[in-house]
Amino acid sequence: MRIVLPVLIAWALVPVDASARTVWRCLRDGTVSLSTAPEPGSQCSAQTLDDEAALLPNLWGSLGVFEGSLYRREQDGKRVYGTRELPGSVRLQAFTVTTPAYSAAHVGLGRIGKPRLDIYRREFKVAARKTGVDEAWLRSIAHAESAYDASAVSDKGAVGVMQLMPSVIGDYGVDDPASAAQSILAGARHLKSLETRYGGDRILVAAAYNAGIGAVAQYSGVPPYAETREYVAKVSALYARYRKAMGQTARPLQLEPAR
Repeated sequence: MRIVLPVLIAWALVPVDASARTVWRCLRDGTVSLSTAPEPGSQCSAQTLDDEAALLPNLWGSLGVFEGSLYRREQDGKRVYGTRELPGSVRLQAFTVTTPAYSAAHVGLGRIGKPRLDIYRREFKVAARKTGVDEAWLRSIAHAESAYDASAVSDKGAVGVMQLMPSVIGDYGVDDPASAAQSILAGARHLKSLETRYGGDRILVAAAYNAGIGAVAQYSGVPPYAETREYVAKVSALYARYRKAMGQTARPLQLEPAR
């Protein structure tokens, strides 16, 4: 079953002549939905799909098999279709979607320690505010990468709190990789760039942060490296713990379909 089925159903109900369509992929509170117009209250990005393409892209992410519903609503005087139930929506039909399989994360997490909120308070708050990256997520990466050690250097050449590789350091104009403030801000900017690239799918963001964008592209998902699988599992657990420690609702890295 094609992974943009709900949107194709919606298009079938609306006669149009264009060969390319715009679908909006919308994120809200850890859930993802598709819509024929931006959803009020959600963070939405436009995706252009070619009707004549042999294979339509995966707009959902790595959700496995899940069930949802297609809804119709009136918005700004127009009829809109989407997969999130919003006020005034009318449910049209149910659907089941199978998204492409991704490599499973390593089961054993090892010792990851307790969340630490007592270190670099200002630096993390500033970086989160400037980039819009969830501070709990940013701290999870720092915790997994260096345990907040500004002088840490990996055997692969990654340095600082966020363990930035030389290429990333150059991309974000870091003058002093050992500076916690510069490392954290550059790491946040890099995470924001990855979130944009992968449509908010933090499983892929974590994999790319660990193994690189090229590896994720090569394997069309989480690379089958033991280190990367363990890393994804580790930051997933840390993210839930940091959100809880910060008084927020625990949330997994995995996006969930909107209901």
